[in-house]
Amino acid sequence: MEEQLRPADLHPWVVVPGIWGSDAEHWQSRWQDERGEAAVRIAPSSWSEPEPEDWDRAISVAVDACARPPLLVAHSLGVLAVARWLAEHATGHGAGRVLGAFLVAPPDPDAPVFPAEAARFHAPQRAVAVPTVLVVSDDDPYCSADRAVEFAGVLGSRVLRVGDRQHVNVASGVGAWLEGRRMLDGFAESLPRP
Repeated sequence: MEEQLRPADLHPWVVVPGIWGSDAEHWQSRWQDERGEAAVRIAPSSWSEPEPEDWDRAISVAVDACARPPLLVAHSLGVLAVARWLAEHATGHGAGRVLGAFLVAPPDPDAPVFPAEAARFHAPQRAVAVPTVLVVSDDDPYCSADRAVEFAGVLGSRVLRVGDRQHVNVASGVGAWLEGRRMLDGFAESLPRP
């Protein structure tokens, strides 16, 4: 019997991790490994001292490497990078470059725990032209739930609250984060078929 594809598997993905990248145990890396060549990870030259322009270029390169418009799957600082990229590169005629963005656990650039190395990144500044979902943890040490909901309002994102999941990373114990994968599939079901 042929295995049925999950909704998100119908689209290529661009994986956008946070600062320092996502290690092999992170849900993003696990999901990417499952997708094989159908997922492209950004490759900025500034993982540890991130530069917004470098990450912009890296997202553009990864998007352009996809045969069809991809889903962006972002975590942490990657959410801020994607919000910036969408506002700059996925508007007007460029809106068709991506199908949408699944955004998980944004950090708050105004919070005291925000990494000094990423100081040039900012909170989302304006609405974006593609569908987005923002996944919010109620006890994220890097961003209060209220602040994350504000970000969603600016972007025009649908909010998915996941309760107490800290920063939705390896340290928070979510593992392969099957709950998140179901959320991604639900989001993908709302998007146009390839």
